[in-house]
Amino acid sequence: MGTRHFLTLTDCTPAELKSIIQRAHELKQMQHKQVAHALFPEHVMAMIFEKSSTRTRVSFEAGMAQFGGHALFLSPNDTQLGRGEPVSDSARVISSMVDIIMIRTFGHERIEEFARYSSVPVINALTDQFHPCQLLADMQAYEEARGPVQGTSMAWVGDGNNMCHSYIKAAAQWDFELRIACPPGFEPDASLLEQYADRLMLTHSPEEAVDGANAVITDTWASMGQEEEKATREAAFAGFQVNHELMQKAASNAVFMHCLPAYRGYEVTSELLEDPQISIVWAEAENRLHAQKALIEFLLNQ
Repeated sequence: MGTRHFLTLTDCTPAELKSIIQRAHELKQMQHKQVAHALFPEHVMAMIFEKSSTRTRVSFEAGMAQFGGHALFLSPNDTQLGRGEPVSDSARVISSMVDIIMIRTFGHERIEEFARYSSVPVINALTDQFHPCQLLADMQAYEEARGPVQGTSMAWVGDGNNMCHSYIKAAAQWDFELRIACPPGFEPDASLLEQYADRLMLTHSPEEAVDGANAVITDTWASMGQEEEKATREAAFAGFQVNHELMQKAASNAVFMHCLPAYRGYEVTSELLEDPQISIVWAEAENRLHAQKALIEFLLNQ
């Protein structure tokens, strides 16, 4: 088998994803109990950021340090990628010097090309189309709060963006139903809707999507690169705010999830975000560290 990459959730089998999440639980307990686990001393990760980040940078950099390794932060200002060097050339050179690479970039085809020419594992730390690492953290957080994900019903309320696309793939990989509520014109990719039609329900009504759901998930209405559309999007998404009133239509033990950063008073109210009985957003954020460490371990041990 060639070099394994993690560009979308379907780069792993459902069984592999289950094992990664199980290992994430174990690594989290080890970290909380301050049990040393320097499993990859002298290993180096290249972190290529063409989009800004808080949780992604801190989680990957801290994770490699806890593994006894090192992480290199590379921005477009620091590399020839930012000056027009072909992606294939950069991939060959960088992968010859490090053990694993994570990339946070714009078009998904850019990371696919990088992976084709990389001799070491490449992790998608976010593209405009997918955000699979966040889904690992989300699934871990749901399991911690409510148990197995399989057989549940989850509601996505908001933009049909990269997070929504990853939830679509997650519905198949973890065997749950996904109900998607988007304003007209903001639906997810049509090919994904067709491919995973047996797992999905698409509506323009948040109330219909949330009815009886075990989890309600949202995201910012304007992602990075869409700042000029902010006013237009705020008008289009009026009525798609997730709040306590909407959560009352979900299952009695439903959780609220958000990948952060959250814009309080827009896609979610501050009161719901801070409600410890419903919101598990802080566990999701912390789990970026543990789930990604489990993923790194999985890829490096292939």
